[in-house]
Amino acid sequence: MKYCRKCGKELDDAAVVCPHCGVLVNEDALKTTKQSNTIAVVGFIFSFLIAIVGLICCIIGLKKSAETGTGKGLSIAGIIISVANMVLGWLIYLPVLQQLAFAGLGI
Repeated sequence: MKYCRKCGKELDDAAVVCPHCGVLVNEDALKTTKQSNTIAVVGFIFSFLIAIVGLICCIIGLKKSAETGTGKGLSIAGIIISVANMVLGWLIYLPVLQQLAFAGLGI
């Protein structure tokens, strides 16, 4: 157990601030900063441009979000957008491919 350096009352081990007097117990806990999840941002951007690259980056970003604590929502959105772009691309591409095939066969 820890004790407050100002009021001397007993504190929880995970306490950052004394609940009795409000003094900062562990200043190092406030200095930690979250890492950014750059791969999630890159994946989200690529999900609009090159869907397969965006999908791969967003999957990696989603796995990395467990370590960094950031980018989970962005990665999920990028995955959804990438998959939607690929599905829509194939829905547009297949009829065009069929038309080209039929035109080439003279049918």
